[in-house]
Amino acid sequence: MTYKNHTFRFSSFLFNLLSVVFCLFLVACTNNLKDTETVEAFIEQMVTKHQFDKAELDNLFNTVQLKPEILKRIASPSEALPWYKYRKIFLTVARIDAGVKFWQENASALAEAEQKYGVPPEIIIAIIGVETQFGKSTGNHRVIDALSTLAFGYPPRSQFFLGELENFLLLCREEGINPADPLGSYAGAMGMPQFMPSSFRNFAVDFDNDNHRDIWHNNKDVIASIGNYFTHHHWQAGEIIAVPLTAKDKNYQSALNNDLKPNLRLSELESLNLIILRQIPLDRKVKLLSFEHVQGEELWAALDNFYVITRYNHSPLYAMAVYQLSLSILNKKGAFP
Repeated sequence: MTYKNHTFRFSSFLFNLLSVVFCLFLVACTNNLKDTETVEAFIEQMVTKHQFDKAELDNLFNTVQLKPEILKRIASPSEALPWYKYRKIFLTVARIDAGVKFWQENASALAEAEQKYGVPPEIIIAIIGVETQFGKSTGNHRVIDALSTLAFGYPPRSQFFLGELENFLLLCREEGINPADPLGSYAGAMGMPQFMPSSFRNFAVDFDNDNHRDIWHNNKDVIASIGNYFTHHHWQAGEIIAVPLTAKDKNYQSALNNDLKPNLRLSELESLNLIILRQIPLDRKVKLLSFEHVQGEELWAALDNFYVITRYNHSPLYAMAVYQLSLSILNKKGAFP
């Protein structure tokens, strides 16, 4: 880890800390969310732009609560952990065994989804495993509360969450869901795959043709929705995801940065005195990534499919956890008849 990255982490932490202090003050001073001008403006926008009923939205937002615990959570995500701590959360025997069981119970839908979307079962399964432990941890916040807290009480990302709140109300209308009912994460992510509302509207799939896109309880819809998401983000069927590297010296450190898109040719890796431990096509670009251990670091060359996984969650730690969990599930499944 370079000094520049340490400085970036500290600055981001300080910014988030100050933002949360301000937002907690705001929440403490707001007795009724509905009384704030920003909420009124949002309601008026939904009425004018999407022809929502104003009285219904007024009643809905009269029930909404701003949640201080959500503001605390968003300031300290798991992705801020070092890799050696982060991986222990997800690379567990229990999660691997649950992944094998999920595969066995949903083999037909997984095979059908792979045929249609080109995404292998172990990747889809690993996403569900990392996100919600196969549906065990889908979140206990009302989505309307989570999105409203972040839209109206967290200025650093208010525009993003205002957009998600808008999409949430639209999807509830489209799917015939009472917007007061769905539960999700502290950030408003929903169901077994933890789709944000915009992702639901763009990528959720009714895979069993029952006229509902159910990512909470319908495994077929969940599996296909993840496959569809990956396809739309340019997943390449059968392509390598990531390859480990070894370093002869520290020359590679100059190539480390916060961007995630593959940008280096194999010849450039060699010029940095890096040795790739698995053959990959010469025309592929890779991204050099470093993962922190208690002593030293782990180096990887990540290819385009790894980048696609980071479109699900913009963190190399997340993508590596998904990739390594997928391999562990695949290997464990091979031990079963």
